Amino acid sequence: MSDATVGEGPVGEGPVGDGTRAVRAGLPEPVKHEPTLPGPVFAAHFHLPGDVAGPYSYGRDDNPTWTLLENAIGELEAPGRADVETLVFASGMAAISAVLFSQLRAGDAVVLPSDGYQALPLVRAQLEAYGVEVRTAPTGGDAQLEVLEGARLLWIESPSNPGLDVCDIRRLAVAAHAQGTLVAVDNTLATPLGQRPLALGADFAVASGTKQLTGHGDVLLGYVTGRDAGAMAAVRRWRKIVGAIPGPMEAWLAHRSLATLQLRVDRQNATALAVAEALRQRPEITGLRHPGLPDDPAHKIASRQMRRYGCVVSFTLPTRARAERFLAALRLVEDATSFGGVRSTAERRGRWGGDAVPEGFIRMSVGAEDPEDLVADILRALDESAE
Repeated sequence: MSDATVGEGPVGEGPVGDGTRAVRAGLPEPVKHEPTLPGPVFAAHFHLPGDVAGPYSYGRDDNPTWTLLENAIGELEAPGRADVETLVFASGMAAISAVLFSQLRAGDAVVLPSDGYQALPLVRAQLEAYGVEVRTAPTGGDAQLEVLEGARLLWIESPSNPGLDVCDIRRLAVAAHAQGTLVAVDNTLATPLGQRPLALGADFAVASGTKQLTGHGDVLLGYVTGRDAGAMAAVRRWRKIVGAIPGPMEAWLAHRSLATLQLRVDRQNATALAVAEALRQRPEITGLRHPGLPDDPAHKIASRQMRRYGCVVSFTLPTRARAERFLAALRLVEDATSFGGVRSTAERRGRWGGDAVPEGFIRMSVGAEDPEDLVADILRALDESAE
């Protein structure tokens, strides 16, 4: 695994650790008697006498609380780079939609992962209704390369959700750029502390901040970080047109939560690997996936491009009934969707439809509980749920 702690950036001189960066990202210059992280700014409009000038005029366009959060996320996604811009959105899907619908026109082609987030089929239907050709291929084996020719945009989700496959982002980005194709990477599962898509060649890093970035299950948020000013201007224009903006309280909560990102990620990722190692010993478990496992099909590529492997473990139990008994028997793991929170969650993913997974497929998000307690609870639930 590549260096997980050190990078270059604006926080002081020389190398900066991930914990230092997360704690201080986006903070304004200190002002005597002012809070270190200013509270949320609730404003639909701002004083604006005379000509329109300056950063803040109307609440749908910009907000000081957004600005601090956008600066913070930009520092995490692309440390030390002044040529990137970050925009925050009301949700991860708002961010995804902003990139796709601002960059694609009728007659364009886009490549999506066939094994990505379950809302992507809905996006596909809307793109096709607008006259965009949509091609799909699995994440694993860099299969998207096979359908890339002539595409306007390549959408990568690595690791994929919920199957946890990984592709070689740098390889795909080089091939895409050679023919003038833009590259966007959904970085939700990895977080900026797990991988940095822009450093791997992507044009956009996109994520749902609802998940591990904020980590407490109390905020809906999304963001886009990009390195091309023209492309990001189009994303910003899309946000203005559709009004997919976060509330100032959500933005402030997200920024507050970033301070513990490195602590949460390190604890959750280490515990996820411990859970995966324990599940390897269970004969009823099949299809176990976690990129940190040395024998996982994704491990070789993941170890080259990821700095941390994520908090999600996926596996399959023999039947739907067994999976449901297992979930009901858990005491420290909540039966809930989403992932990345400090409290562990798990669900039988097939209940939603839209994911090509077996009936007994479980997606488990590992939280910040004591590893020994969590592993013991999972193994006990497996024993109790056996027929």
